[in-house]
Amino acid sequence: MDRRQIIDNILQNDDQKIKIAFADIDGVLRGKYIHRDKFLDSVDGGLGFCDVIFGWDSSDKCYDNSKLTGWHTGYPDAKANIDLSTFRRIPWENNIPFFLGDFSFDPKYEAAVCSRSLLKRVAAQCEAMGFTPVFSQEFEWFNFIGTPNDLHAGNFGNLQPITPGMFGYSVLRSSMNHAYFHDLFDLLLRFDIPLEGMHTETGPGVLEATVICDKVLAAADKAILFKTAVKEIAYRHNYMATFMAKWNPQLPGSGGHLHQSLWDAENRHNLFYDANDPNQMSGLMRHYIAGQMHCLPEILAMFAPNPNSYNRLNGGDWAPSTMTWGIDNRTASLRVISGQAKSTRVELRIPGADTNAYLVMAASLAAGLYGIKNQLPLTSEPSRGNAYLDKKNGMLPTTLEEATKKMVQSELARELFGDAFVGHFTKTREWECQQVDRTDPKWELKRYFEII
Repeated sequence: MDRRQIIDNILQNDDQKIKIAFADIDGVLRGKYIHRDKFLDSVDGGLGFCDVIFGWDSSDKCYDNSKLTGWHTGYPDAKANIDLSTFRRIPWENNIPFFLGDFSFDPKYEAAVCSRSLLKRVAAQCEAMGFTPVFSQEFEWFNFIGTPNDLHAGNFGNLQPITPGMFGYSVLRSSMNHAYFHDLFDLLLRFDIPLEGMHTETGPGVLEATVICDKVLAAADKAILFKTAVKEIAYRHNYMATFMAKWNPQLPGSGGHLHQSLWDAENRHNLFYDANDPNQMSGLMRHYIAGQMHCLPEILAMFAPNPNSYNRLNGGDWAPSTMTWGIDNRTASLRVISGQAKSTRVELRIPGADTNAYLVMAASLAAGLYGIKNQLPLTSEPSRGNAYLDKKNGMLPTTLEEATKKMVQSELARELFGDAFVGHFTKTREWECQQVDRTDPKWELKRYFEII
């Protein structure tokens, strides 16, 4: 629908309130309900939204190291943009109209802190090069019986998954929880987040779903909304869904694998596909992978943004720790999926489910484009067999402290994303490291279990 059709739709349905939301630096949606008249007044000129959403962490604790916003600035309003192209209705909330937005109306925040604006800039660079970026994020997450109040009252003890045992791809388990399973699939479809597939993953109460691919900004919008939507639908079943990267050290972590390809300007031809190559990999695809291999160690904090993220990247349990790529190899950091023109792509397996989709897609696309711009050769051979043991190209940073320090010192990161963003983002990651509470063995659950 175009602008006029969207406004007419809201007026004709006599909608009195609109729900709007913006992603903070952690990918957590912050928003509110506004009156229809307020919405209509804001469509063209934007509206004010307190900049504290960029001045605090996922637990609403204010940063003490941010130059952009803080007690020293008085937390003024930033000028927010409601993106009409994100219009959808929330089927589990009386079909209320919903919109995402960003801060592209406000240069001060657009450059430094708005992750959606960052992705828009990188996507524009990609399109200026003649490419259409097509992406999708795939999520694994654990599901538990109970409400947020129940889990907090029990101090996150005796957590009860909705199903027992390790039972990946189980037809039995999906039937056992068919009401929840079908609500997820059907309500997400009505919310314009169509799933390519969903199944149980190995682990108690684990599900996995892949959102159908789209142009990169729409794909990121859907990925951001997917996590919040799943949590809200879970509430309706008296369940809790968590996207922590690694909630239990004895169980596999939760991935947020990223599928990506570049198409021509008309979005008709997959430029990663070459029928004459033994692995159907084009030269462009090789440069793209080489760029990611080159950049990953210096921008890893964007793919693994929390201390807990690194509990998952341990070189096992389906999560990589080595700088590797392979042909249909799920133990490599970059998995080439080839064979058909429509589906040839690269899957980045490093991100966890705890990531901000805007940052993951911006970082991955920028790194790939860097390889194309600089014609970087893919010099290493694909890993065969267990790539967790293939260390010839080096290892990824093993802690958020190490990854953040690399990014602070990286001229490459500043070239890709600008000084303002790198400066603010790395300060937030330094803050995140400072929040570790080694006196409380459950600090990660309390901090990340529901919100992240």
